[in-house]
Amino acid sequence: MHALEKILAKASGQAKVSTGEIVTAKVDFAEINDLYLQTVFSFWEMGGDKVWNKERLAFIFDHYAPCPTIKSAEIHDTMRDFAKDQGLKYHFDINDGVCHQVMPEAGVIAPGSVIIATDSHTTTHGAFGAFGTGVGATDMATIMITGEIWLRVPEIIEVRLEGQAPHGVYPKDVVLYVLGKIRADGAVYKAIDFTGSYVESLGVAGRMTICNMAVEMGAKTAYMQPNVQVLDYVAQRAVWPYQVMETDKDFKYSASYSFNVENLTPQISVPSSVENVVSIEEIGHVEVNQGFIGSCTGGRLEDIAVAADILKGKKLPKFSRLIVIPASREVLKNSIAKGYITQLIDAGATVSAPGCGPCPGTHQGVTAKGEVCITASNRNFPGRMGGGLLYLASPATVAASLLKGCITDVRTLRRDGNAD
Repeated sequence: MHALEKILAKASGQAKVSTGEIVTAKVDFAEINDLYLQTVFSFWEMGGDKVWNKERLAFIFDHYAPCPTIKSAEIHDTMRDFAKDQGLKYHFDINDGVCHQVMPEAGVIAPGSVIIATDSHTTTHGAFGAFGTGVGATDMATIMITGEIWLRVPEIIEVRLEGQAPHGVYPKDVVLYVLGKIRADGAVYKAIDFTGSYVESLGVAGRMTICNMAVEMGAKTAYMQPNVQVLDYVAQRAVWPYQVMETDKDFKYSASYSFNVENLTPQISVPSSVENVVSIEEIGHVEVNQGFIGSCTGGRLEDIAVAADILKGKKLPKFSRLIVIPASREVLKNSIAKGYITQLIDAGATVSAPGCGPCPGTHQGVTAKGEVCITASNRNFPGRMGGGLLYLASPATVAASLLKGCITDVRTLRRDGNAD
């Protein structure tokens, strides 16, 4: 069996599971974000009284953090009351950050676990050797009552990434390149196992970025075999015992793709579909009005660090906006301690409270019709961040582009920030 199949077998109390089988699996941790007040109403409508386990369920307020409207404030108010009444051990309010960042930081994500959340980017947690996937309100309400969910064991495809990425190429570039090849429908209800020497050498942040965007290929879940960096991270934080699963040597993938990153260039996903990926060398002169570094894809410490390094001692052009939103309170504190926030503010960036910010189009930086925004987030559909045209890129490319006022290849910048 594959490690993911072993996770589902263990969760469903079976010795073995296989592709296409329907299993009823016990959930190790469930999370509900503030877009899904309906889960509370569905819980009550289904006759729910007490949640199945008050230590294995959390609300996370990230999409409306802090609240931009009266309606969103009322959503928070109702969900807080529910959390208090149920005595939930974990509750992450508007000061904590994006769900997919704060859960690993809190130690509730670990290898071998089943993680279900009301967010499609729950594939992120494959970075830790977990089975993570998103569901809607009704499915989550049944989990709140029973602690279980039925799942179809997905086909598993391999995406092998070999080599060492060159200067100026980051995990976001790598996953955008893969997305452009596999396309947005290339892995529908399949699991993607990212393997190869590039993956084995990646730290936690890079792994999370790649697994996060697996859902943009239609994937049900994603997976990476935990490496030393991941195991060290988890060992320092885990709040309950966990088990690292290993894929059997004779396991056969339903399909395999192989890419060498040695000669890869910075990649851009152009409006208005994530699969419209081109090399930055194919982009002509595109002036930008706004940049965004943040979200569950591009708001980690490493992302903020690279932007601060590019912009240190520089000034953004007049009338341009760079919005930086750390993915969590921990990321914000560490960014302050290392001086990154001061460097970014001095350059002219706007730094906002941890959360999703403009990524889902709710607040803190939505765009006007016709504006161009280059963003380190994960989707560029029409209306995703307001009325503008969205170009997806790495945080480094975002910072370089805002510095120069147009989409810019970060490799053309010298250490002083000027173009060669």
